[in-house]
Order: sequence, then C-alpha cells, then structure tokens
Amino acid sequence: MQLPLFPLDTVLFPGCLLDLQIFEPRYLDMLSRCLKQGTGFGVVAILDGQEVGTAPDRCAEIGCEARIVDWQQLPNGLLGIRVVGARRFRVEQAQIQADQLSLATVAWLSQPDELPLAEQHADLQALLLALAEHPRIVAMGLDGEVADQLALANQLAYLLPFSLAQKLELLVLGEPAACLQLIQRWLEQLQGEMLA
Repeated sequence: MQLPLFPLDTVLFPGCLLDLQIFEPRYLDMLSRCLKQGTGFGVVAILDGQEVGTAPDRCAEIGCEARIVDWQQLPNGLLGIRVVGARRFRVEQAQIQADQLSLATVAWLSQPDELPLAEQHADLQALLLALAEHPRIVAMGLDGEVADQLALANQLAYLLPFSLAQKLELLVLGEPAACLQLIQRWLEQLQGEMLA
C-alpha cells in the first residue's frame, strides 16, 4: 500500500484529532489528491530534521493514518484541516519525490481488541476527564468520554506531556492494557520527581 507521508514534530494516535495549517505546495497537492480520492495520508514523527522546507532526514518507522474530517480556508489565507487518527502502520520503504513529498510503501499493523474499561482504570479515566476541560482540548472537540481501554490509552498518550520517544513507544506498543500500565508508571515517576 502506498501512502503519502506528512512528517510532524508530534505523534498522532488512532481516534485522536489533530488540526493542521497547510501552506506548502507539496502538501496542498497531497491534500487535493486525498480529498478527490477519499483517501488518507500518513503522519510520522520527525526524528531528525524539520517540518518546513526539504524532507526530514529521518522519521519514525511507525506512524498513524490521518483521515480528513473537515477543512476550511483560514483568515490568514492558509488551508486549515482537521484529521482523525485511523490505522497504525509501519513504513517499509520511503522515497522522496522531486517536490520533496515522501511517498511510502506501508504495512498496516494489527488493530488491538477493544477491551472494556475496568475498576483499575478509574484514576486514568478521571485524569482524561480533567484534561478534557482544558480550553485548548475543548476546542479540539474532545470531551474525555471513552468507551474502552484502547481509546483511553490513545487519548492519554496523545494529550499528556510525554516526550516524543515515550509517545512513539506507546504507538509502537499498541496493546491497550500494556499502554495503560506504562502511562500509569510514567505518571507516578513524574509525581515522584515533582515531590522530590
């Protein structure tokens, strides 16, 4: 499967919303094709390089498909789009085209089972609901309501101020119960550091 890539300084997770402002010709062309064909594109985290200008030197091997859910011309003249994370993928081979757009051959990763939330997830659920009250998150259209462990893990991984490496570790891991355990451990470490 061929997928155009949009390298960013962030990690997109399945089920999470991301707002982007598009101004580079390569991405305007890419979005035009995606909208006409009803397809998505891949969001990959930049490991070495920058978002604007030439294609980054190195990106993460694991990414998330982005599906366009809304778009509009912004007051600043740029194209604003809102995407939702869909399937995770592994980049098998990527090539940079003449316009600096990366086109990748990807393999879709298996989708974990949707397991129900359990009693031990109550604190993490409460944390997500608290995060959802932040004005920036309200503006993104997130309400903090999740139906299963996978959605809880993805939303927390996306919203919490973890490092890029930590977020990538969670995206690669993918297994909801293991992700929630790791998030809990990192939160306890952060608390310990704050109290020290």
